Amino acid sequence: MKFSIERGTLLKAVAQAQSVVERRNTIPILANVLIEAEGERVQFRATDLDIEIVDMATAQVERAGATTVSAVMLHEIVRKLPDGALVTLSEDATSGRLTVQAGRSNFNLATLPKEDFPVMASAEYASNFSVPAATLRRLFDKSKFAISTEETRYYLNGVYMHVSEADGGQVLRCVATDGHRLARIDADLPQGAGDMPGVIVPRKTVGELRKLLDDDDMKIAVSVSETKVRFATPDITLTSKVIDGTFPDYTRVIPQGNTKRLEVDAAEFAQAVDRVATVSSERSRAVKLALDEDRLVLSVNAPDSGAAEEELAVAYGDERLEIGFNAKYLLEIASQVDRENAVFLFNSSGDPTLMREGNDTTAVYVVMPMRV
Repeated sequence: MKFSIERGTLLKAVAQAQSVVERRNTIPILANVLIEAEGERVQFRATDLDIEIVDMATAQVERAGATTVSAVMLHEIVRKLPDGALVTLSEDATSGRLTVQAGRSNFNLATLPKEDFPVMASAEYASNFSVPAATLRRLFDKSKFAISTEETRYYLNGVYMHVSEADGGQVLRCVATDGHRLARIDADLPQGAGDMPGVIVPRKTVGELRKLLDDDDMKIAVSVSETKVRFATPDITLTSKVIDGTFPDYTRVIPQGNTKRLEVDAAEFAQAVDRVATVSSERSRAVKLALDEDRLVLSVNAPDSGAAEEELAVAYGDERLEIGFNAKYLLEIASQVDRENAVFLFNSSGDPTLMREGNDTTAVYVVMPMRV
């Protein structure tokens, strides 16, 4: 195998591959990237047995062939090469070594046989449709902060992507929760997605997927089966197993009767929460919200370190209310707001609070209060 490729193109491909590779694994081949050169294309494939990423790049292929080499090592080498360099990769089958050459730099790397590389079995996908990158980015970006990190409730360790009913029509919906907060984001249902099975997309897959979604003009081909999900651009294909479990009935957690309405500038609110939380002990990080007519007082009282208070002008016309929240949860929810104003809907100091962006109901957040 021998081919030449532009440094920037190679870096992009191996960066994606090495991020999927598990740093600590007991199977040496899983630390490698499978490089296959044929025609005018080179394919880079990496897997951790749960996720597989395949990146196609254009190159000048002199000799077709395939080999595997350490993904992290190759990435480090390419990253340190000068911008615009032409990189030549050639494998010597007799010595089992891969030579990486650019200008006056020359590297000789150990390889492992391509036959040992595990390729994820292709699945029959029940549903195939395409979604604009910007839509998928919004669905996952706004929900991923609420993914649980608790391994015992493994079915909460991802984003639940499914078809649901909203305002009399069907929507593509992403939901994540850790039991303390919940995010529910809706988008128009893409053509062909109506019979999609609901799947829980794992946290690591959500992180890898995010790297494919920066180009707003791009359409992402999505394929879903009961056990796998695949996201593909013209050059990159990300295939992942889904979490084998049942996502709980989140609709019961979303309050319907919260009538006390607070409207506040989202950026001002987030900054104020951040400031007063500075004095709170890391363990509880509780912030108290005291609401009165058109007035919100944020306060923290930490006996061991001090107290803080800040007042904000808000739109609020209901009875006086005092309610406490974990500062980190409030900040994460407030930072999701793209519009100027955040609307909080309260019931009492002990009930879940609802938050949305203005009158937009396609993004809804729920946060549980704390005793303060």
